[in-house]
Amino acid sequence: MMSTAAFFERFSELNIVIIGDVMIDRYLEGKVNRISPEAPVPVVHLQEEDNRLGGAANVALNIEAMGATPYLLSAIGADANGALFEALLPKHNISSRYLIASEERITTVKTRVIAQHQHLLRVDREDASPISDGLAQKLMQQLRELLDQKEIHLILFQDYNKGILTPALIREVILEAVRRDIPTAVDPKFENFWAYRHVTLFKPNLREMQQQLQGTLSPELDALQQAAEEVRRRLGNTYTMITLSEKGLFVAGKDLAEIIPTQERKIADVCGAGDTVISIMALGLAAGMDIRAVARLANLAGGQVCERVGVVPVDKQQLQAEYIALEEA
Repeated sequence: MMSTAAFFERFSELNIVIIGDVMIDRYLEGKVNRISPEAPVPVVHLQEEDNRLGGAANVALNIEAMGATPYLLSAIGADANGALFEALLPKHNISSRYLIASEERITTVKTRVIAQHQHLLRVDREDASPISDGLAQKLMQQLRELLDQKEIHLILFQDYNKGILTPALIREVILEAVRRDIPTAVDPKFENFWAYRHVTLFKPNLREMQQQLQGTLSPELDALQQAAEEVRRRLGNTYTMITLSEKGLFVAGKDLAEIIPTQERKIADVCGAGDTVISIMALGLAAGMDIRAVARLANLAGGQVCERVGVVPVDKQQLQAEYIALEEA
């Protein structure tokens, strides 16, 4: 059986495709010293602007932070924010080779206004309409070229319901993955929830799962196991993971159904935790790790990024140290 250190070394050999909705996470930080005379709202004296890779690009950041090679497939707008997004990629060793700048789209930007470490406001600029069939086929062509050129160990769907992942494109990508015997993982959202038939790993959060089932889904083992059975019946997937926020996560597979509780941490910001969890799960799956071990590792990783403000990738060295400590406890 491979040691933890060997699995962490194995991550650097992996090539992971991430396909889905990308965006810029923009942070406007400043101070509030007064209330506006025009309306009862705070006046923020802007001191700093920070633009970060978000959405599926944050998953790519986490994949890269663990030593693996991410290949990001998506479409952005042929606009100033799209150019800014592309300019951010090389700083994080992520290629823009498989990114399409389209006149049909605008680049999604989530702008958060923060003062005195308090989140005051978020403004979203986006076009969430489904991409055209032509643009979907361009993405599919990019994927096939990549799969012909590189050994890809897993394809990861990151779906934010912003229009990149249409049911037809999802189906075509999964069929290609099955044909080439490549495992797949998905972090779904409401619109395409049941479109991911025959995916290897299906990872909704509790609220997303509740929206799809009749009645209330409690974060208890029996109820979660029944939900996972319903997912498996409808999708034919191999593994189901349901993240449970502060209660940890639930994972189910053959002869496995378990809730893995969170470790006690000082929570600063939960943004991006789901991206980190699916990233680590995908890497562990691609590396051949035991699914329970992968779930424990992903649970630690999700908790780790919640200790920092804003959308940030996982720290590989800290994660390895925490996991070894957990194994030895």
